[in-house]
Amino acid sequence: MTFLQITSLLIVLAGAFGALNYFFLKLPSAIGILVVALLASLSLLCVDLVVPSLMLTEQMRAVVQDIAFSEALLEGMLGLLLFAGALHVRIEDLKSQGWSVALMATIGVGLSTVIAGTGFSWITGMPLLVALVFGALISPTDPVAVLGVLKEAKLRKSLETKIAGESLFNDGVGYVVFLILVGLAFPSDDHHGSGLEGAAKLFFQEAVGGAALGAILGWLTFRVMRRIDDYALEVLLSLGLAFGGYELAVYLHVSGPIMAVVAGLLIGDVGMKHGMSATTREHVNIFWQLIDEILNAVLFLLIGIEVFAVAFSVEAFTAGVMSIALALVARLVAVSVPIMMLKPFRTYPRDVIPIMTWGGLKGGISVALALSLPESEYKAPILTATYVVVIFSIIIQGLTIAPLAKRLGREPDLL
Repeated sequence: MTFLQITSLLIVLAGAFGALNYFFLKLPSAIGILVVALLASLSLLCVDLVVPSLMLTEQMRAVVQDIAFSEALLEGMLGLLLFAGALHVRIEDLKSQGWSVALMATIGVGLSTVIAGTGFSWITGMPLLVALVFGALISPTDPVAVLGVLKEAKLRKSLETKIAGESLFNDGVGYVVFLILVGLAFPSDDHHGSGLEGAAKLFFQEAVGGAALGAILGWLTFRVMRRIDDYALEVLLSLGLAFGGYELAVYLHVSGPIMAVVAGLLIGDVGMKHGMSATTREHVNIFWQLIDEILNAVLFLLIGIEVFAVAFSVEAFTAGVMSIALALVARLVAVSVPIMMLKPFRTYPRDVIPIMTWGGLKGGISVALALSLPESEYKAPILTATYVVVIFSIIIQGLTIAPLAKRLGREPDLL
């Protein structure tokens, strides 16, 4: 299939499944599309079991492989989604939660990677270094899933900022950790980083380089916007920043996700305050809100149909079910330790740890990273376990985080 045919098919399916959800399931839009897509996919698998001569599974697997989910997300959609998410997070709010966000996005990701990786090695018998790759790809919370759920949960501002800020930044950090561990676990493949010295150099280059590039490009775009009063052109400039900046980051071998987040924060705060008229602000917000909603719908559709790319086996599925609890324990530690470190200096409401633990959703990024792994005997079980964890996280955690927040009560907004 051509790129245009694939794009057309995805948009048509996203619209059709969204309509089915609207009329029948009435779930939150993105989660509803995922559920309908997953049910449709499982129905085709069941039909294929009853009438194997139709070979529906093989045909759908060929279509899914044509879509190239990993490349589509990591090299295309991700930059736009992160930029759109960062636009709506105020730098001032982020500063007030800066230490919490920074520690959870760094120490938290590291602890979660070790715990999830060590546990996965015990569950599956994989070499520890390979299992740590699973720990790295399952540790970051998915900002796309998280930000979508936050709209429904209506949490208090400080807690929403913690979850949103951490999900935006730990995604970039987790991706860098993943690249380092893949380079160490599969040294014969063409991946960055060899040895601890190479790993440290790669982390600095990717993380710091991505932040610096995002700040530079965001500032330059803001300076241009200040001299323009044409909302259509300024929307185009913001789109060029998200698209072009991400691709430039990939070309320069720095973190595209971190670049997109930093640039989005700068344009969404400084740019909108000092570089745009009221009319431009309104159009930029509406444009990026639509981009966010459309890409969310397509991404969750892709997750639902990606079941055809997963080679299920009893052992791998069992490991995936066990990994759900493993991922939650790792997330609990990733949240608890940074908060305990900061408790002598500030007060946290009692509901912060349970809500941030349950609200730390996994999503398309984890699946894309699993699909990007080098071909080996370990790829299939890692992909299966990742898919099981992601489906549970989005559907079960995503649909219950708002009721959980209400049950725990809305405590005062403490800093």
